[in-house]
Amino acid sequence: MKPWIELGTAEIPNDGGELKLARREQEFSIRLSGIRGELMNSRAYNSEQQLAVLGCAHVKGVERATVVVGGMGMGFTLAAALETVSASATVVVADLIPEVVEWNRGPLGECAGRPLDDARTKVHIGDVGELLVERSEIYDAVLLDVDNGPEGLTHSDNNWLYSIDGIGEIYNSLRPSGILAVWSASPDSLFTVRLKKAGFKVELRTVRERPGKGSRHTIFLAKKPMRQQRKK
Repeated sequence: MKPWIELGTAEIPNDGGELKLARREQEFSIRLSGIRGELMNSRAYNSEQQLAVLGCAHVKGVERATVVVGGMGMGFTLAAALETVSASATVVVADLIPEVVEWNRGPLGECAGRPLDDARTKVHIGDVGELLVERSEIYDAVLLDVDNGPEGLTHSDNNWLYSIDGIGEIYNSLRPSGILAVWSASPDSLFTVRLKKAGFKVELRTVRERPGKGSRHTIFLAKKPMRQQRKK
């Protein structure tokens, strides 16, 4: 078997560690320094695709829908969102690390079919939480594949995004009937409680990292009600 060839490195802000991109023939891998195993591999992406398929199902065919994808990764969530939404939709992908976006503009982009080249894609370099707090747009769907899920692994500031305050900001950034979809390596009952406390109706789906096999991951589907319910 041919060896891995390192293609690039990137520092995660606030001492989050170093990401390393490597390639072996047609396979790509992203690893985090100090952590055993991979963060991402180009052969295991079904759960990332399902995040978008499930999170965008309600806007399939809807004109001028606007979707946020938090986390560029290897581009599979972005690509699946673009396949699901209409030709007039806009998909904003946000990533804190510029190098990850550049990797997807380069050879890594081949994996997901170069979704950054799609005219419907807009790129935000920076914290997805800050983008949602700004609320320059009201979104139909927010898809979060940030870190390892509700428990931050690579960037401690991600914890705010999954806190009751962060969830409240996301809730306010969504249209009525909008969906927040969150990828997680595992279930998290406390996160479910926080989502419900913010006003979301919550459903959990279990998906495999590859179709029919591999690790099981969790997709949180949190729907904002059509009308604000009066709290007692």
